[in-house]
Amino acid sequence: MLPRDLSPWGMFMQADIVVKAVMVGLVFATAVTWTVWLSKTIELIKARQNARGAVRELAKARSVDDAVRQVRQGAVAQLLEGALAELRLSTDRMDRDGIKVRITSRLQQIEAAASRRIAFGTGVLATIGSTGPFVGLFGTVWGIMNSFIGISKSQTTNLAVVAPGIAEALLATALGLVAAIPAVVIYNLFARQIASYRALLGDGSAEIARIVGRDLDSGTLLVRRHLAAAE
Repeated sequence: MLPRDLSPWGMFMQADIVVKAVMVGLVFATAVTWTVWLSKTIELIKARQNARGAVRELAKARSVDDAVRQVRQGAVAQLLEGALAELRLSTDRMDRDGIKVRITSRLQQIEAAASRRIAFGTGVLATIGSTGPFVGLFGTVWGIMNSFIGISKSQTTNLAVVAPGIAEALLATALGLVAAIPAVVIYNLFARQIASYRALLGDGSAEIARIVGRDLDSGTLLVRRHLAAAE
């Protein structure tokens, strides 16, 4: 019979203080991973649904006025507000091509800001995924080193002396993998979902540019009437 408790909790309680710190850090990293997964999943679902619905409404809009009435919130609404702000600043200029270029530039800027905002918090997953195994390996090396020290002090290679320290070391390795593997998988999942969200914002920008260009090229006063009402 081995003289020590080799259950996970028993190994943690009997481990060296350094190995304990490694284990606690890895458990905390695992908790952070799943917290980020839950919060970002909810955020991405709402953002993608809102953007998808807004793009559908923009596709049916015949003018800037229609677009403003149909799209009232979300990232696509911010894109529309940016286009209207540029129209307001350009209302005394007759260079339609220049107005379109400036609107496109503003839309790209807003789109980039929205993409950065939705991706905020996912970088920690990449950090955990890349460093988790190495942190666990550090705990492993430290635990095995303590095992060899125990062998030297006891002057024996009996399994009862060697096994506890090696088991603690392997537990640190396992916790490193438990922290790293989900973080990598979730990060890759979010990367695909964020790319899909960016594509939706790109579709929204394209629809807004077409609507504004249609109003400018038609020679109607829909855009100017909206600006006058807004003022």
